[in-house]
Amino acid sequence: QVQLVEFGGGLVQPGGSLRLSCTASGIIFTINDMGWYRQAPGTQRELVAGISSSSSINYADSVKGRFTISRDNAKRTVYLQMNNLKPEDTAVYYCNIKARSRSYTRLSDYWGQGTQVTVSS
Repeated sequence: QVQLVEFGGGLVQPGGSLRLSCTASGIIFTINDMGWYRQAPGTQRELVAGISSSSSINYADSVKGRFTISRDNAKRTVYLQMNNLKPEDTAVYYCNIKARSRSYTRLSDYWGQGTQVTVSS
């Protein structure tokens, strides 16, 4: 069983910064892609940023230049540094990994429990 635990959400004023982290634990053979998604009330979950096992990175257009994703493979952790936050960034943020629990199993999606980010004055 794979578990993801997230930290770092909270309330911040516009222009402020937050850093999210997500650590995977359990029986994991390998982690491929890692990423962050978000979902605001009444909207669909959307990809914010993703990073592959070879550190190829992609961002949603709305966060380019403000957010930075990184990963520490030894710690099985993915980070999201969020700068110059805007009210429209308010959402529940979920981390996601694509991983194999054994060498012979298929890639599966695993999700964190979600952490609330609220940007408001």
